[in-house]
Amino acid sequence: MKKFSIFTMAALALLFAGCVSRLEMKDSGTTYAADELKAMVDSGEISGAITVFCRGNLQEVNCSGWANVEKRIPIAMDQSFMQCSQTKGFCGVTIAMLVEEGKISLDDPVSKYLPEFKNLKVISGKGKNQKIVPAKNALTIRMVMNHTGGFPFEIPTKVKKGWCALSLRDTAREAAANPLRFEPGTRALYSNTGIDIGAAIIEVVTGKPWDVFLKERVLDPLGMKDTTFQPTGEQLKNSISMYQITPGKKAKFKSFNKWMPLPHNGPTVHPSAGAGLWTTANDQLKFYKMLMNLGIGENGVRILKADTVKNLLATSTRPAKLGKYSLGLRADNKGNFGHGGAWGTNCTVNWKTRQLQMTVIQFNGTLRPFRARVSAAAKKFFDKTLDTSGVDAYTGRLK
Repeated sequence: MKKFSIFTMAALALLFAGCVSRLEMKDSGTTYAADELKAMVDSGEISGAITVFCRGNLQEVNCSGWANVEKRIPIAMDQSFMQCSQTKGFCGVTIAMLVEEGKISLDDPVSKYLPEFKNLKVISGKGKNQKIVPAKNALTIRMVMNHTGGFPFEIPTKVKKGWCALSLRDTAREAAANPLRFEPGTRALYSNTGIDIGAAIIEVVTGKPWDVFLKERVLDPLGMKDTTFQPTGEQLKNSISMYQITPGKKAKFKSFNKWMPLPHNGPTVHPSAGAGLWTTANDQLKFYKMLMNLGIGENGVRILKADTVKNLLATSTRPAKLGKYSLGLRADNKGNFGHGGAWGTNCTVNWKTRQLQMTVIQFNGTLRPFRARVSAAAKKFFDKTLDTSGVDAYTGRLK
């Protein structure tokens, strides 16, 4: 009988025990982002920003500037912030779970779960020739999740009162009562409404509020204890302040944005899958590293199958002529996928190269110089030859 090496026996023991190896992240020893952003922070053009670059098991974490300039509170990884449209990717993951479990199909008609969508109307023509006609195409789950459903950015009530003004089911009802902008599946129009409809479908299928399902199946398993639609008073106190930013001028404090009016918690705040989830940089890293690692968190917990991540989340679900977007996430079919948020947050990962680039900032306005500097820092980090020894031991990569 052929003898096994000690290494082989150990690897098999891990495999049969259902465990996965874990890789401790190493500090890259680089300060590219801090160096690039120093001048903007020192001049007050930006309040503060967090950046994280990862490649394999190497990581550069930068916290430059202030969470609150006036109170001189340094920006930090454990502070709460509004991630806005990055919430869409969380809905995408929960949709992918139900597809993986055979509970829904992306090509199911939305009306199968939400009857109010059975007789949709569409705006046809322009100007004097404009009229409302019955929709010819069936609206599918795929369409609402990749922004080809024909919905506006927001329904009228949320335009007036903000993202969290209505429950997901009430959002779906109002959306169904208004005509679509175009025939489903024929164009792309970025829409929070479509993602909210996707979350409403999850509520029907699971029999649970979407935020509860998200917490039970994604947030808690990944250890994302500070990610919520209902931030506590303490979390809001320990949050990153928002600033109005104008290139060449000092940033000005802004108490809130009209899309997220005060109060930020309580009975008037409803979960919104299009935008509305509060988190921290520490928590957000856990979510995106899970995506980068094809469904397994840094703590070894599997959230999705590898094939589900590769074929549903990291691959465009749109017709070729309509650009690239998957389920609540940008996806370029080259391994890159992720999302940004309206107030400057962004994260993109590549599962093929095992790279991650994350930015956290809370701003309103134009921030072109900031983005250019972050891009320059990222280029230096990812172009540099670094020690990536041990990378094959990364969580979930055992075959």
